[in-house]
Amino acid sequence: MRRALALLGFLMVACGGKDSTHRPSFPALSTQPISVRGWIADVEDKSSNGVFRTVETEASRRASIFQQTNMWIDNAPYVSGGVAENGAFVLLDVPPGNVTISFSTPTIPLARLTLTNIPGNADVIVPGMIMKQDGTIVVENPKAIQVRLPEKVPPMQMSVAGVAVQPTQVPVNAMVDRHDYLTPPSNQAPLATVK
Repeated sequence: MRRALALLGFLMVACGGKDSTHRPSFPALSTQPISVRGWIADVEDKSSNGVFRTVETEASRRASIFQQTNMWIDNAPYVSGGVAENGAFVLLDVPPGNVTISFSTPTIPLARLTLTNIPGNADVIVPGMIMKQDGTIVVENPKAIQVRLPEKVPPMQMSVAGVAVQPTQVPVNAMVDRHDYLTPPSNQAPLATVK
């Protein structure tokens, strides 16, 4: 019994005492992550010449593209989220500050959405994104971009997709929806019905 205790004590001394020098190469999860939500209005199609487009074919094309769209943030392993069939997207646990969100579709290999100087605990809403063939992202209505915060922050320069935005302070209970997908507006024309 004494030998076992002596061996156990020796192993504890041999294994402990020093801090490990191995550190992870990726940043840790932020204590004040942001959420990024919105929807993709359209993805520019390079084969649009000579194609007959109807409400049905456009709806089918968009649904197919949205199902095949990937999104990610480099060096942020804890980010979760995705793109829904209607083009709505949500990203959770995004690190605050300067962030580049990458999108990949079947027709556009890489499009980037940049967020600059976004404070912690923000809810960034990017409605109506249009991905261009050159990899840029524009917003249908830049005035509709929102950065919602549950607290007052000092004035600072922040931008979303190259558009300068000012944060909006909202009550904490208004932030409970920051984990939900947004509902894009329906832009489909009514179908003709025959009686």
